[in-house]
Amino acid sequence: MRRFDKSKFIKFIIDNNVIILSDQGFKLKSGRTSPYYINWRVVTNDVYLIDELTNFILDFIHDLDLNFDCIFGVPEGTTKIAIITQYKWAKSREDYKLRRYTLPMGRGRVKDYGDPRDKYFIGEPKGNVIILEDVVTTGNSLLSAIEMCRNVGTNVIATIILTDRLELRDDGKHVKDVIENSGIKYYSMSTIIDILKVLIKEELINNETKRKVIEYLKTYSILKDKVLEEIEV
Repeated sequence: MRRFDKSKFIKFIIDNNVIILSDQGFKLKSGRTSPYYINWRVVTNDVYLIDELTNFILDFIHDLDLNFDCIFGVPEGTTKIAIITQYKWAKSREDYKLRRYTLPMGRGRVKDYGDPRDKYFIGEPKGNVIILEDVVTTGNSLLSAIEMCRNVGTNVIATIILTDRLELRDDGKHVKDVIENSGIKYYSMSTIIDILKVLIKEELINNETKRKVIEYLKTYSILKDKVLEEIEV
C-alpha cells in the first residue's frame, strides 16, 4: 500500500476542477454565498477518476491505522465513493470470503415502515464503521449520517472528509469539535487553505477573486484573522 501523498491529492483536486472560483459567488446549502465551490461530482461521475480518488482514500485510511470493518458514505453525496472504496478494500483483505464484509448503502429518504435497518439502509453498515463525506461546511449531512448509524447500534469510530471548508457553524463551532465531543475521530484529506495555497503559488487565481476568498474566510472560517498567515507561500 502506498502512503497518502497530500500534494498529489491537492493537484488532483485542482487539475480536475473540483474547486470552482467565481467573483459572483455560489449560493450554498447553508445559505451563505461563497466565491468558491467544491464539487466532487465532476470526479465521481467518471470511472477513471473515481478509481484514482478511491486509491487516494485507501492510502489515507491505511496511514491512519484504524481498526475498522466498514466504510460508509453519507447519503447521497458519497454513496458511490464509499461503495467502491469499501469494495476495493474488502477485496484486498487476506480474510476476504463469503459473508465476511458488507457493502452498505444509506437511503436518501428514510422509509416510514419496516425494520429500522431497512428504513435507513440498503445494506446496513456493521462493526467499526468509518463514515466518508465529500465536503463539510456546517456538517449537518454528516451529523445526520452519524445519527442514522447510531439509531441501529452501529459503532462509528471515525469520519473522513475529502475537503473541509473550515467554516464555523451558526452556533460558533466547527463540526470537528461537535463530532469529536461525541467520541468519534475526525480527519480531513484536504482543506480550503491547502488548496488556496497551491492556487496562489501556481498563479491560478486572480487578485480580485483571491481578495474575495480571503474576505469570505475571514468572515466564516475557524481561522478568522489568521487566514492571511496560513496562506503565505
